[in-house]
Amino acid sequence: MVGGLKEFDNVMASYTTDAHQLEGENRILRDTVAQLKNELIKFKEPALMVCDVIDLLDDKAIVKTPNGNRFCVNLANDCEEIKPGDSVLTEQKNLTIIGVIPRSKKFLVEQFVIMEKPDVVWDDIGGLIKQIKEVKEVIELPLKRPHVFKRIGITPPKGILLHGPPGTGKTILAKAVAASTKSTFIEIVGSELVQKFIGEGAKLVKEVFQLAREKAPSIVFVDELDAIAAKRIEMGTSGEREVQRTFMQFLAELDGFKPLDNVKLIGCTNRKDVLDPAILRPGRLDRLIEVPVPDKNGIVEILNIHTRNMPLGKDVNKEIICKNLREFTGAEIKAVATEAGYFAIRSNRNEVVHCDFMNAISKIKDKDFDDECYLKMFG
Repeated sequence: MVGGLKEFDNVMASYTTDAHQLEGENRILRDTVAQLKNELIKFKEPALMVCDVIDLLDDKAIVKTPNGNRFCVNLANDCEEIKPGDSVLTEQKNLTIIGVIPRSKKFLVEQFVIMEKPDVVWDDIGGLIKQIKEVKEVIELPLKRPHVFKRIGITPPKGILLHGPPGTGKTILAKAVAASTKSTFIEIVGSELVQKFIGEGAKLVKEVFQLAREKAPSIVFVDELDAIAAKRIEMGTSGEREVQRTFMQFLAELDGFKPLDNVKLIGCTNRKDVLDPAILRPGRLDRLIEVPVPDKNGIVEILNIHTRNMPLGKDVNKEIICKNLREFTGAEIKAVATEAGYFAIRSNRNEVVHCDFMNAISKIKDKDFDDECYLKMFG
């Protein structure tokens, strides 16, 4: 009898354990079914359209759709308060406004720009004494000593245009003045401002300047300015019209901020001849600064800058090296110094010798050398 009771208890315990396991499995299955039902509801729901509010009319609103069309639409009863400029979600069929998209503190334009605090100093720039002086007068002085201009009663320029061949030091000039004024350096390529959809380029331009004001003191550096500021022609394709819309917004932003604000604009181009006169007139990019290929003294300065940390051999004759660097840009002179270092590394030497520089010059540009050095080329 006792044995039978023990066996009965064991059977009941196993049934209880199985019941608990089954209940746990049922709970998991119910949760899974509920989750799948929610997913199915989401798949059946129609997508909402994102529009921008242009204006409000009593209980209606004027919105602009992504393709540029404008509609007067109704607001849902439970829709929160909206105002012009808000981005809203609308029902696709009749564009009734469902809700407002919360504003993000992160600017959308930040994915298109390079934002940094440069550490370039004026001593890192060679052969541009005149250009450095002009940049300091137009950009650095108003940011550091705005009271001087107020005392004299003149308005400092809003920005400058750096123009000249590629690799002559336009970007490094802009970074150096940003570092000297402890400004945020916002770099954007002009071609990035030209977008596929109507109005997107103009919106990006607006956000660039808004971001610059948020990060002030700041310097907006627009590389390849000719991509958006080329001379206007008869509008043909929709792409050309979009470029002109972007350009007009760019001009409006330039006219909109005060010269003594802590925001300065530096444009950069290799093709000054194709720029629209509207961007070059006084009151916008007031000062045009040419950044040419370095002269004889400039070549010496640039070479000294890029070789000051290099262990040079006793046979290095900088006079001959500089003589063979005629018509080289600053970027090419830097490349020569880098390649000379590589030649020394390949030869497993601890110093850079004269022939390393001559080999580097030969690699960067095909030249006839005015030197008796034997050029040993490496495969």
